[in-house]
Amino acid sequence: MFIHKLYYFFFALVIVSVFLLAYNWHKDYEFDTNPLSQKLEKQIFEKKQQTRQLLRANFGFDLDVPLIVSEKLPSSLFGAAVFTQDEKIIIYLNKKRFKESSDYMIHHVIPHEYAHAVMFYLKDFSKEQSGHSKKWQNICKKLNGIKCDRFVDNHDIIIGKTSF
Repeated sequence: MFIHKLYYFFFALVIVSVFLLAYNWHKDYEFDTNPLSQKLEKQIFEKKQQTRQLLRANFGFDLDVPLIVSEKLPSSLFGAAVFTQDEKIIIYLNKKRFKESSDYMIHHVIPHEYAHAVMFYLKDFSKEQSGHSKKWQNICKKLNGIKCDRFVDNHDIIIGKTSF
Protein backbone atom coordinates (compact mmCIF):
# COMPACT_ATOMS: atom_id res chain seq x y z
CA MET A 1 0.00 0.00 0.00
CA PHE A 2 2.81 2.43 0.93
CA ILE A 3 4.61 1.65 -2.33
CA HIS A 4 1.51 2.59 -4.37
CA LYS A 5 1.17 5.91 -2.54
CA LEU A 6 4.83 6.64 -3.10
CA TYR A 7 4.47 5.71 -6.78
CA TYR A 8 1.49 8.09 -7.21
CA PHE A 9 3.29 10.86 -5.34
CA PHE A 10 6.33 10.67 -7.63
CA PHE A 11 4.15 10.32 -10.71
CA ALA A 12 2.27 13.50 -9.71
CA LEU A 13 5.57 15.24 -8.99
CA VAL A 14 6.87 14.33 -12.46
CA ILE A 15 3.68 15.58 -14.13
CA VAL A 16 3.80 18.91 -12.24
CA SER A 17 7.49 19.28 -13.09
CA VAL A 18 6.84 18.69 -16.79
CA PHE A 19 4.12 21.35 -16.77
CA LEU A 20 6.42 23.83 -15.00
CA LEU A 21 9.20 23.15 -17.50
CA ALA A 22 6.79 23.62 -20.40
CA TYR A 23 5.48 26.86 -18.88
CA ASN A 24 9.00 28.25 -18.39
CA TRP A 25 10.03 27.22 -21.89
CA HIS A 26 6.94 28.98 -23.28
CA LYS A 27 7.72 32.18 -21.32
CA ASP A 28 11.31 32.14 -22.61
CA TYR A 29 10.10 31.53 -26.16
CA GLU A 30 7.61 34.42 -25.93
CA PHE A 31 10.29 36.77 -24.59
CA ASP A 32 12.77 35.76 -27.29
CA THR A 33 10.32 36.11 -30.19
CA ASN A 34 8.46 39.27 -29.16
CA PRO A 35 9.53 42.86 -28.59
CA LEU A 36 9.95 44.08 -25.01
CA SER A 37 6.73 44.75 -23.14
CA GLN A 38 5.25 48.23 -23.21
CA LYS A 39 5.94 48.46 -19.48
CA LEU A 40 9.67 47.85 -20.04
CA GLU A 41 9.74 50.21 -23.02
CA LYS A 42 8.17 52.89 -20.82
CA GLN A 43 10.73 52.29 -18.05
CA ILE A 44 13.58 52.59 -20.55
CA PHE A 45 12.11 55.83 -21.93
CA GLU A 46 11.64 57.27 -18.43
CA LYS A 47 15.21 56.37 -17.42
CA LYS A 48 16.51 57.97 -20.61
CA GLN A 49 14.57 61.17 -19.86
CA GLN A 50 15.78 61.18 -16.26
CA THR A 51 19.37 60.68 -17.42
CA ARG A 52 19.07 63.52 -19.94
CA GLN A 53 17.68 65.78 -17.22
CA LEU A 54 20.68 64.96 -15.00
CA LEU A 55 22.96 65.62 -17.94
CA ARG A 56 21.47 69.09 -18.45
CA ALA A 57 21.60 69.86 -14.72
CA ASN A 58 25.16 68.62 -14.14
CA PHE A 59 26.87 69.45 -17.42
CA GLY A 60 24.77 72.13 -19.08
CA PHE A 61 24.06 70.30 -22.33
CA ASP A 62 21.56 67.79 -23.64
CA LEU A 63 22.41 64.61 -25.47
CA ASP A 64 19.57 62.72 -27.13
CA VAL A 65 21.19 59.39 -27.87
CA PRO A 66 19.09 56.62 -29.43
CA LEU A 67 18.70 53.60 -27.13
CA ILE A 68 18.31 50.53 -29.30
CA VAL A 69 17.39 47.19 -27.75
CA SER A 70 19.18 44.58 -29.82
CA GLU A 71 19.22 40.80 -29.94
CA LYS A 72 22.52 40.86 -31.84
CA LEU A 73 24.88 41.78 -29.01
CA PRO A 74 26.97 38.94 -27.64
CA SER A 75 25.70 37.51 -24.36
CA SER A 76 28.77 38.82 -22.56
CA LEU A 77 27.71 42.45 -23.21
CA PHE A 78 24.89 44.16 -21.35
CA GLY A 79 25.15 47.29 -23.46
CA ALA A 80 27.46 49.22 -25.74
CA ALA A 81 27.85 52.89 -26.58
CA VAL A 82 29.06 53.29 -30.16
CA PHE A 83 30.62 56.28 -31.90
CA THR A 84 29.97 55.80 -35.62
CA GLN A 85 32.17 56.95 -38.50
CA ASP A 86 29.72 59.76 -39.24
CA GLU A 87 30.10 60.89 -35.59
CA LYS A 88 26.72 59.72 -34.34
CA ILE A 89 26.42 58.18 -30.91
CA ILE A 90 24.17 55.16 -30.39
CA ILE A 91 23.57 53.06 -27.30
CA TYR A 92 22.71 49.40 -27.78
CA LEU A 93 21.11 47.41 -24.96
CA ASN A 94 21.19 43.61 -24.97
CA LYS A 95 17.62 42.29 -25.10
CA LYS A 96 18.67 38.90 -23.71
CA ARG A 97 19.90 40.58 -20.53
CA PHE A 98 16.50 42.17 -19.88
CA LYS A 99 15.16 38.67 -19.29
CA GLU A 100 17.82 38.16 -16.65
CA SER A 101 17.32 41.45 -14.80
CA SER A 102 15.40 44.38 -16.24
CA ASP A 103 16.07 46.46 -13.11
CA TYR A 104 19.81 46.04 -13.53
CA MET A 105 19.60 46.98 -17.20
CA ILE A 106 17.61 50.12 -16.46
CA HIS A 107 19.32 51.39 -13.31
CA HIS A 108 22.90 50.25 -13.90
CA VAL A 109 23.48 49.78 -17.62
CA ILE A 110 21.70 52.84 -19.07
CA PRO A 111 23.62 55.39 -16.95
CA HIS A 112 26.83 53.40 -17.55
CA GLU A 113 26.42 53.55 -21.33
CA TYR A 114 25.18 57.14 -21.26
CA ALA A 115 28.42 58.06 -19.45
CA HIS A 116 30.34 56.52 -22.37
CA ALA A 117 28.15 58.53 -24.76
CA VAL A 118 29.06 61.71 -22.89
CA MET A 119 32.74 60.84 -23.20
CA PHE A 120 32.24 60.40 -26.96
CA TYR A 121 30.38 63.73 -27.11
CA LEU A 122 33.29 65.42 -25.31
CA LYS A 123 35.67 63.73 -27.79
CA ASP A 124 37.48 62.01 -24.92
CA PHE A 125 38.59 58.74 -26.47
CA SER A 126 41.18 57.79 -23.85
CA LYS A 127 41.92 54.09 -23.52
CA GLU A 128 42.63 54.50 -19.81
CA GLN A 129 41.16 51.46 -18.02
CA SER A 130 39.30 50.44 -21.20
CA GLY A 131 37.27 53.64 -21.30
CA HIS A 132 36.43 53.57 -17.58
CA SER A 133 38.66 56.41 -16.41
CA LYS A 134 38.13 58.52 -13.29
CA LYS A 135 36.50 61.16 -15.49
CA TRP A 136 34.10 58.55 -16.85
CA GLN A 137 33.34 57.28 -13.32
CA ASN A 138 32.51 60.83 -12.18
CA ILE A 139 30.18 61.33 -15.13
CA CYS A 140 28.52 57.98 -14.46
CA LYS A 141 27.92 58.90 -10.81
CA LYS A 142 26.45 62.28 -11.77
CA LEU A 143 24.01 60.44 -14.04
CA ASN A 144 22.85 58.39 -11.02
CA GLY A 145 24.84 55.38 -12.12
CA ILE A 146 24.88 52.74 -9.43
CA LYS A 147 28.29 51.31 -8.63
CA CYS A 148 30.13 52.90 -11.56
CA ASP A 149 32.66 50.11 -11.77
CA ARG A 150 34.41 49.08 -14.93
CA PHE A 151 32.20 46.16 -15.84
CA VAL A 152 29.14 44.21 -14.77
CA ASP A 153 29.12 42.65 -11.34
CA ASN A 154 27.09 39.45 -11.66
CA HIS A 155 26.86 39.29 -7.87
CA ASP A 156 24.74 42.48 -7.98
CA ILE A 157 22.33 40.85 -10.41
CA ILE A 158 21.90 37.75 -8.27
CA ILE A 159 21.49 39.70 -5.03
CA GLY A 160 19.01 42.03 -6.76
CA LYS A 161 16.78 39.06 -7.56
CA THR A 162 16.52 37.91 -3.97
CA SER A 163 13.83 39.30 -1.72
CA PHE A 164 15.52 38.62 1.60
